[in-house]
Amino acid sequence: MAHHANVEFVPLNIAVLTVSDTRTLESDSSGQTLVDRLQDAGHRLGDRAIVIDDVYKLRAQVSAWIADDSIQAVLVTGGTGFTARDSTPEAITPLFDKTIEGYGELFRQISFQQIGSSTVQSRSVAGVANRTVIFCMPGSTGACRTAWDEIIREQLDARHKPCNFVEMVSLKPGPCGACG
Repeated sequence: MAHHANVEFVPLNIAVLTVSDTRTLESDSSGQTLVDRLQDAGHRLGDRAIVIDDVYKLRAQVSAWIADDSIQAVLVTGGTGFTARDSTPEAITPLFDKTIEGYGELFRQISFQQIGSSTVQSRSVAGVANRTVIFCMPGSTGACRTAWDEIIREQLDARHKPCNFVEMVSLKPGPCGACG
């Protein structure tokens, strides 16, 4: 990770949403993986929820976090596949003010090295809504590790250069000069 020497780490309040019809807090290894990693990185868990795979319930939960000024990022795990119940992209993408196309592309590129062509079934998406950055990833613990370790951690670290999302989601937003 490239760090800028004169920039300090900025801890963010991050919400974690697990999309599942069966998991509980005790059995939610994917959500817990994200909680552990964001806290190990120095961020704060702003909120956590488990919501069944229902478009309107998912939108309601994420919309509440988007409207909450104390939540700066949302990590969503689950519901990104192709089964009849997988509806995370359909639920969340209409909430985006801007889509982060590169996230899904990069996730699948990295994931290909781990699971081969099965990565085509990942509908990982990300976007920004009301200065809240939202990353949606598959529900497996391995996919959560890949997304956090290889992409999200750096993008939520103010020291990562040439650009990251911290300035945009912080209370004092400013343009990222290198990214436009």
